[in-house]
Amino acid sequence: MHRVTILATALLCGQGVSADVALNVGYLSAEAPRPPTLSNLDPVPANLGLAGAQTGLQDNLTTGKFLGHGYSLTEVEVAVGEDPLEPARDLLQSTSFILLDAPAETLTAIADLPEAQGAILFNISAGELSLRDTECRANLLHSLPSDAMRTDALAQFFVQRRWSDLVMISGSYAQDQAYAEAMRRSLKKFGMALSEEKSWTFDADMRRTASQEIPLFTQDLGDYDALIVADELHDFGRYVLYNTWEARPVVGSEGLSAVTWSPVIEQWGAAQLQSRFSEAHARDMASQDYAAWAAMRSLGEAVTRTNSADPHTLRSYILSDSFELAGFKGRPLTYRAWNGQLRQPIAIAHPRALVAQAPLEGFLHQTNELDSMGLDRPESQCEAFQ
Repeated sequence: MHRVTILATALLCGQGVSADVALNVGYLSAEAPRPPTLSNLDPVPANLGLAGAQTGLQDNLTTGKFLGHGYSLTEVEVAVGEDPLEPARDLLQSTSFILLDAPAETLTAIADLPEAQGAILFNISAGELSLRDTECRANLLHSLPSDAMRTDALAQFFVQRRWSDLVMISGSYAQDQAYAEAMRRSLKKFGMALSEEKSWTFDADMRRTASQEIPLFTQDLGDYDALIVADELHDFGRYVLYNTWEARPVVGSEGLSAVTWSPVIEQWGAAQLQSRFSEAHARDMASQDYAAWAAMRSLGEAVTRTNSADPHTLRSYILSDSFELAGFKGRPLTYRAWNGQLRQPIAIAHPRALVAQAPLEGFLHQTNELDSMGLDRPESQCEAFQ
């Protein structure tokens, strides 16, 4: 049985007063089986994503109490192995606004439900490019960057640093393969290519043998400028760092990474958001938390500007040139009107510091520099937004 939780409701001036405009937002998480990994040093928080939605809800309530706008958040949690479509139908009976933490195929299945037509759904967890391209849906917006946006950010960094001799090690899981394919696409886009590529095939415990096995595994990669690791499950990549045959930078899923959000981002008022989040949830804000926060705040900003809770009115405003979201990233965030992707800078960071923020200087675009990352309009095969 799926679990439903009413997380918060709007109270105006400390009393249960009816809001002039009230928005109930759903949060549906459909758990997918997670493959076993070599290490459990990085457990996935139980409230990953949801904590970001709660932080966004509080921000909306803070603004809404002065304007007569009320907000509430309802969580629906679907356990592994359960069909998420029936809980999604039930949730759509009470709200037309849902944040979705689910695999790509579940996102499109929910978006295709008759009950979802005219709703506004937000993808906060799936980076597949196809969701923004051939498998796009008019009612599905994306507050999480695509994998291609992240790999394009790294490719810009490679060009700027003149790292042209690149090799890659890819994991075998679907998420790893999707990231590796996005990286190949990005390298081609910016005039580069891999000089060598290997697949990670070890099934032994690397924790004790990494210093012996990985130098031999990487020896035949030869010399190179940087080693790209495609390990989105963070399974083996941690053992590659500092164990390669050649002493070279490790980038990608480990080492120097392109991420939506990181605790090391402190500029542009980000420290204030980081502080509020950590005080409320006793942990650092992660990329999926930020995507959920951005989705919630997108709705709040649209309600504030339009004074409406009508889905058609809010969607039209969110996709218009008038919409801007202050996202603590140094520039306003907007949505691509042709596929529903939230434009946003991408942090290039390691666990201890922010190194750069893409788009990097010199990477221009005829309309918006943020569109130098990810699927640009001329490349898009998305027809649902036309």
